[in-house]
Amino acid sequence: MTLTVNQFVRIFAGAFVLISLALGVDGSPLFVNKNFLWFTAFVGANLFQSGFTRFCPLEIFLRKAGVPDGSACR
Repeated sequence: MTLTVNQFVRIFAGAFVLISLALGVDGSPLFVNKNFLWFTAFVGANLFQSGFTRFCPLEIFLRKAGVPDGSACR
């Protein structure tokens, strides 16, 4: 199974949200600083805007890196 651009974007976004929450929430054993929650907000805002504008920097990078688009599966 080959992962597509869309799948990679979801994987990266989910991983960044989970990591930044682990680093920014007081009760986490990995807590560093509450300011990591700003990164969580940035990822969420980028996902939100890309839903309307279809502009996603990671998507552009992955396409240039040769990751398949997955449009043949639709």
